[in-house]
Amino acid sequence: MAHRIFTLSPGSTSTKLAVFDGTEQVFKANVQHDPAVLKTFARVSEQKPYRVDTILGLLKENNIDIASMDAFAAYSGGLVSTPGGIFPVNDKILEDCSSGRLMEHPAILGAQIIGDFAEKTGKPAFLVNPPDVDEFDDVARVCGIKGIYRESHVHVLNQKEVAMRAAAELGKKYEDCCFVVCHVGGGLSITAQKYGRIVDGNDVLNGDGPMAPNRSGYVPLLPVIKMCFSGKYTEDDMKKKVSKTGGLISLLGTDNMLEIKKRIEEGDKWAKLVYENFAYQLAKYIGSYACVMEGKVDAIVMTGGVSNDKDFIENIRKYAGWIAPLIAYGGDFEMEALASGAIRALDGVEETKEYTGVPVWNGFPFEYKD
Repeated sequence: MAHRIFTLSPGSTSTKLAVFDGTEQVFKANVQHDPAVLKTFARVSEQKPYRVDTILGLLKENNIDIASMDAFAAYSGGLVSTPGGIFPVNDKILEDCSSGRLMEHPAILGAQIIGDFAEKTGKPAFLVNPPDVDEFDDVARVCGIKGIYRESHVHVLNQKEVAMRAAAELGKKYEDCCFVVCHVGGGLSITAQKYGRIVDGNDVLNGDGPMAPNRSGYVPLLPVIKMCFSGKYTEDDMKKKVSKTGGLISLLGTDNMLEIKKRIEEGDKWAKLVYENFAYQLAKYIGSYACVMEGKVDAIVMTGGVSNDKDFIENIRKYAGWIAPLIAYGGDFEMEALASGAIRALDGVEETKEYTGVPVWNGFPFEYKD
């Protein structure tokens, strides 16, 4: 019989969850939590009992018993940097997540909630390629200003899932392939995945890489410094320009691709130029990451919501299709990635890793001292 897997991903005011029989999704929901209730909790971890009760209530309405699960898997942040892989939820994971010492974001609830379910049912709970995965090569970390180093902040779970799918489509093992993978949704991450590791990628949280629908990506630095000291903007204003209101929103006032394409059809030349530049910027990074892998690229893999746009995909193909075949998986496969990871762990196909709380990278001990 196929393994029955429960998957979960907490968001700011909702919790996405799904149930799988093997790789077949048999139930999916996005549980909404009352924002007014959430605001009554001083810390994110204090939301756990409320969210658990809401989740269990929905499952009961749909005649789903957590006791029927073979395993639980969650998206969960709040950890130190780790290698990629599958991690059984242990005391150190629960300690780091519940303390909120590294981040105060609902993502820290993932491990805590499935940890509760595992304790109640006696079934295992796993984190699969958590957002804190950092597999960068040392050479990828160094920047031109001492003390500022590049770290991995990308859509790791979906990035690795679609790379594994692409490898299977090519009839190869993931660990034997080299891919440039682009997740293009509200945010945008691009990675160089070399023989099973994400050896380089844009730091989404810190404004690195090509622009995204609502993120600025890299822009020339000196004009940004002038804006910061112009007196017109607060620190929060500038952060929003980078992470919430940049990219297509800044240039066109919207990140709705259907609306943008309608403007283009109606003759809007600026919308057409920005739309072209969106693919142009990404293609430049695809080329640079092909260099990271010394030109040995099995495929360029596209994913995320924008990858459903055939015109956008064709623009990427126009600029970068000479590098390698392009494979597109439109949408997000977060729940499927969690389920397939749990199944690999249960079947012994992939060996699980122990989370120790020791970061895989914490600076260069041999760097120049002035």
